[in-house]
Amino acid sequence: SELTLGRYAEATATLAEAQGSFGESLRLLWLSREVWRFTGDSQKADQVLSEIGTKIERSSWRYKDAESLLMIGKFFLELGADAKKVRQEIFQSIEQKTPTFVGAYVASAELSLSKNDYALAAEDFHKALKVDPENPRILYGLARSFEPSDGALAQKYIDEALKINPRHLPSLLLMAESHLLAERYQQTEELLERVLTINPVEPHAWAMRAVLAHLNHDNELETLARAQALSGWQENPEVDYLIGKFLSQKYRFAEGALAQKRALNFQEDYLPAKIQLSNDLLRLGQEEEGWKLAREVFDADNYNVVAHNLTMLESEMSGFRTLSSDGFVVRMDAHEAEIYGDRVLHLLTQARDKLCRKYNYELVDPIAVEIFPRQQDFAIRTFGLPGGAGFLGVCFGKVITMNSPASQGRSPSNWEAVLWHEFCHVVTLSKTGNKMPRWLSEGISVYEERLENGGWGQSMTPAYREMILNGELTPVSRLSGAFLQPPSAEHLLFAYYESSLVVEYLVDTYGEEALLLILDELGKGLAINDAIARHVGPLEKIDVEFETFIQSRARSFSGQATYAKDDLPTRADAQAWKAWLEDHPKNYYGMQGYATALIQEQQWVQARVVIDQLVELAPELACSGGVLLMKARVLRELSETRDEVDVLEQIAQHSSDVLEVYRRLTEIGIERADWESVIVNARRTLAVNPLIPEPYRALASAGERREDSEVAIEGLKVLSRMEPFDPADIHFRVARLLKETGRMEEARRHALLALAEAPRYRDAHELLLSVVESPPKSATGNKPTPLFPEAPALPEDAP
Repeated sequence: SELTLGRYAEATATLAEAQGSFGESLRLLWLSREVWRFTGDSQKADQVLSEIGTKIERSSWRYKDAESLLMIGKFFLELGADAKKVRQEIFQSIEQKTPTFVGAYVASAELSLSKNDYALAAEDFHKALKVDPENPRILYGLARSFEPSDGALAQKYIDEALKINPRHLPSLLLMAESHLLAERYQQTEELLERVLTINPVEPHAWAMRAVLAHLNHDNELETLARAQALSGWQENPEVDYLIGKFLSQKYRFAEGALAQKRALNFQEDYLPAKIQLSNDLLRLGQEEEGWKLAREVFDADNYNVVAHNLTMLESEMSGFRTLSSDGFVVRMDAHEAEIYGDRVLHLLTQARDKLCRKYNYELVDPIAVEIFPRQQDFAIRTFGLPGGAGFLGVCFGKVITMNSPASQGRSPSNWEAVLWHEFCHVVTLSKTGNKMPRWLSEGISVYEERLENGGWGQSMTPAYREMILNGELTPVSRLSGAFLQPPSAEHLLFAYYESSLVVEYLVDTYGEEALLLILDELGKGLAINDAIARHVGPLEKIDVEFETFIQSRARSFSGQATYAKDDLPTRADAQAWKAWLEDHPKNYYGMQGYATALIQEQQWVQARVVIDQLVELAPELACSGGVLLMKARVLRELSETRDEVDVLEQIAQHSSDVLEVYRRLTEIGIERADWESVIVNARRTLAVNPLIPEPYRALASAGERREDSEVAIEGLKVLSRMEPFDPADIHFRVARLLKETGRMEEARRHALLALAEAPRYRDAHELLLSVVESPPKSATGNKPTPLFPEAPALPEDAP
């Protein structure tokens, strides 16, 4: 208790008195280690382990009770014993022999928690809770276990812990961490003040204060807070580990890495700092050292889940292909690199040329992009652990990680839009030195998506409209918090959308120059509120003005329809819907239900009438709410292809990943010999899923039909890498087109590949001969490039 309260001198006196009466107690001896550390006597603290070892060796018979066995387990863990064996052979053995002894369950759970094995930790904490339901330490442990996956449940456990003990320091500190992550700095400071009234020298609290000072660019206070955190135990590696971890959560990876190095200077084998440093370096693009550290942690502790995951991932990524071009290094699956790696590099170059010029920033260091065909590998590379199912890509500054379309099942997102979004982060994070709030970073990226392509980014939806008009809008001053622990996936997406509208509002109202000036100020270290106030106005004013702006947008989106849902019919047929609409003639959801029922009953003509009325009532909402898809279906059934194309094109221009629309437009384009439309929609398809042959076949056909060799070659070359049914024909067509464009060396290669597949392919033989007869000149003179390299001359007596 005295240690918890920071009363180290009193703890020393109590320890001395206790050891006079209980000199053989392992628990007391273990506790003395903390006392000596926090009273500055590191030499005595270092001797404790050898004293415990001696006692166990000489008097093992004495230490058979549950409490002593628990200390022996912790002793072996400190010596570096196999954590899984300690858990199974000591802690679980105690649980079996003494099922009412809660300490064993807590020890097992905290061991799992320290290794990032959250599911197993939660399981053990639940066992402990059954034995001791009023223990705040257990409730706090459950909160830590669920924090990465279920923020609401974690908060519930913290609330329960603090209800039992309002002065429970770990729970108060965890709440402070949550506020810090959400950029609620005032609430963070208030909680730290509560902690420090209980323990004025609590290292965790002072470490967090050092982080707050760092974020506020108060170097003097930062130094003072760190010194206070180390005032008891001056070589405590946890202090700098915590400072670095919190800075990394703020995307300050370089500063975080420096803090971890300081922690390792105190204790070179402090594994939490070493694995955090590994992650920091990987996110900074310093991969060689980052992977090396992960391997070192795994070698020292093969139960460390993050180290294990990273080590396995490094092995997996060794089979990736690396593509380099003009400041970009792209790593991706070898097969995928062959198919669309060039498209990735081309898009990155376009994004750099446009966005760097717009935001007045020149990239100096290479940008690394890693694209993963398995979502689990993406999550491990990005977060260290599986999960993160809602993320398509993440940017750390100069490193981008992304999910490949292959990782997303049958409904992949538009990878081009994701890559554009993430590269915009590269520009804004680099420009500000990662010193920008999350809402602004995400808002600019989504805003730039929309500007580049009307179908990219996010637009208003019926769900967003309801959130805005029903009071679920987050004020601009608290927007970063909306990304943490949102009530649902819909609320998280809304946070992105709302942030993008804040950026749109700022640019439309105050101009692009104001946004650039705000970013410049952030890069100099000015807080976001002060930067906005200096170039736009007080944040309180922006909160009010933006709310007016976004509500106006939501109301105009609604059109003339009404949106009550209270008494909507359930499982109604068309006739029932029609009767209901007589009393609710402009109800959007009622008309939508009526149209759906008419389609199910194949009443196509009447369905078209209702859908047209619905579009007239709420034209913007119809575009995003699926109504136009219904209309396209009806028009197809009515064989009104011209109108169907108009509707499908309207959908395509407002959506980024509607594969069924792009495919239908491609199909119609082929039927009509509208090759320009075929090319446009094949490329729209490739922006969503470049791993299917269908769009490449369409490009090849369109290019050949309209005599556009480059388009045809684009499609055929990729088709040749996708195990086509007739590879000889594909290579022959490529060779013929390459010859027509004068690329004789490539033409010869593909003609040979055609013959390798079909040696008797006469047309390929003739094409090959024609290529050989008109070869390009070599770089050094008039001698043509030979079909096959000449063999060296054999001596006359050779057999």
